[in-house]
Amino acid sequence: MTETAARQRVAVDHPHYKWVALSNTTLGILIATVNSSIVIISLPAIFKGIHVDPLGAGNVSYLLWMIMGFLVVSAVLVVVLGRLGDMFGRVKIYNLGFVVFAIASIFLSLDPLTGGQGALWLIAGRVIQGVGGAMLFANSTAILTDAFPAHERGMALGINNVAAVAGSFIGLVLGGVLSEWDWRAVFWVSVPIGIVGTIWSYMSLHETGVRRKGGLDLPGNLTFAVGLTALLVAITYGIQPYGDSAMGWGNPWVIAGIVGGVVLLVIFCVIETRVASPMFEMSLFRIRPFWAGNLAGLLSSVSRGGMQFMLIIWLQGIWLPRHGYSYESTPLWAGIYLLPLTVGFLVAGPLSGRLSDRYGARLFAAVGMVLVALTFIGFLLIPVDFPYWLFALILLINGLASGLFAAPNVSSIMNAVPANRRGAASGMRGTFFNSGSSLSIGVFFSLMIAGLANTLPDAMRTGLTAHGVSTQAAQAAAEIPPVGSLFASFLGFNPIGTILDQIKGAGIDLGSPDKVLTGKEFFPQLMSDPFHHGLVVVFGAAAVMSLLAGVASLFAGGKYVHEDASEGGGVPSLLEHGGRASDQRPEGPSEPVLAETASGLALPEDE
Repeated sequence: MTETAARQRVAVDHPHYKWVALSNTTLGILIATVNSSIVIISLPAIFKGIHVDPLGAGNVSYLLWMIMGFLVVSAVLVVVLGRLGDMFGRVKIYNLGFVVFAIASIFLSLDPLTGGQGALWLIAGRVIQGVGGAMLFANSTAILTDAFPAHERGMALGINNVAAVAGSFIGLVLGGVLSEWDWRAVFWVSVPIGIVGTIWSYMSLHETGVRRKGGLDLPGNLTFAVGLTALLVAITYGIQPYGDSAMGWGNPWVIAGIVGGVVLLVIFCVIETRVASPMFEMSLFRIRPFWAGNLAGLLSSVSRGGMQFMLIIWLQGIWLPRHGYSYESTPLWAGIYLLPLTVGFLVAGPLSGRLSDRYGARLFAAVGMVLVALTFIGFLLIPVDFPYWLFALILLINGLASGLFAAPNVSSIMNAVPANRRGAASGMRGTFFNSGSSLSIGVFFSLMIAGLANTLPDAMRTGLTAHGVSTQAAQAAAEIPPVGSLFASFLGFNPIGTILDQIKGAGIDLGSPDKVLTGKEFFPQLMSDPFHHGLVVVFGAAAVMSLLAGVASLFAGGKYVHEDASEGGGVPSLLEHGGRASDQRPEGPSEPVLAETASGLALPEDE
């Protein structure tokens, strides 16, 4: 049965099926992406609950893997799970994702251990949760593309993608609120949603897509999984101190991971051009909207992830304490003060998806990323101790601009691929999205640490001696790698007490430190100037990435919808200025190009 026939049969038996598919997949994507960020702001409560000092020796790895375990697994598995969806049914793999996700959430909420063992239990649960999230993420976009006709896909995919990005913002607020009640509530919240989603998806979703028979690309899967994992893990460990260096980029294991990961990914690309049933459809990169859209999506994901981390550090470590908030309450209030970002995204995302159906994606996506770049420049221009209304305005514009980009970007990618490759295309898009989130941690923390390393030691030395700390102790504090202070800010901790305890434990005389050092004011004021120096580096890089994403969006070309013969068009159609998918072959000199693109190989023309 062709895709169109399957869709028509389901439409007759279930006239509102496409809306059921949209609501269910939006729930699945939302719960997956909420959990990608929900632990970020709730980490202080989680570590306190399992009795682990996140700033203790060796415990930074627990902290990183609590976040990275989910992201790395999602990035690595999303392509193969999309490919399995093409082979065995997208709905089948998607439904199984809800099951795995629900089981993992129960596993996480029942952690019976404390200390390092408790942390390892949670990391294992997050990895399992990441597998379920990858199943949901890899196939939801393809299910929607199957269920909706071409002229409505932008709206449907827009709503779904808004849920994906908004989920990462909502997770910040939700994590702050729930962790105030009980750290286990951060994981409990996913249990009923996972169970309801499982029952609902099994009862309501139907296979309407084209299955593609073929074997599983084992060499490709292995080289991709090992290569990408090695690369992401090495980048993550590169931000941790090594020897006398503030960062670990000189660590032989980090170098080996990066070089080995890149080599394996190059081998993977060669393998994919030679196997009968590739995991990664390399031929799709010959479709301009596909590769340009994914490049823009990757750059956007990296810059957005970096912005989230930097804003959390800014609020929790500096701005909130300076305005009278206790360090223990900063995770909750940081989530609340970031709400304009979520509101802007939720407003613009669905609207831009509907408009891109009518007018094409290029203008919306490109303008959105240019506006995002301008907001990063805006963050650089405001003082560290900003008036909140100005900060909230920039956040709102950033959210609106991100929403303007997100829906058109994903609809342009998915509309451009053949029906029987939508699962693979969805998985590939998910890989770029999730890899960007993982890369942002290593990239932006490294940039911030590099910025702090130039200014924080002097500020630490001068500030401590001014408040009674001995010269020897102040020098020892200044030599401590800035990553500790950065993670303390990220977690809403005041690190000065911890630093002084470490120095005292090393047998160094502290002198006569006064109580101001461990109050709300000293550390935020100490960090303000060095942090702003780091922000210039970080948000400058984010602005450049956003502008490049805008250029890639422009380069994607005009509105382009791949219509297979089974869908009535016979050839893919290049749509101009609000046109819908046509059943007629375009006339004139463009016909040979369009005929060639029926196999998904040629580039669409510009508008």
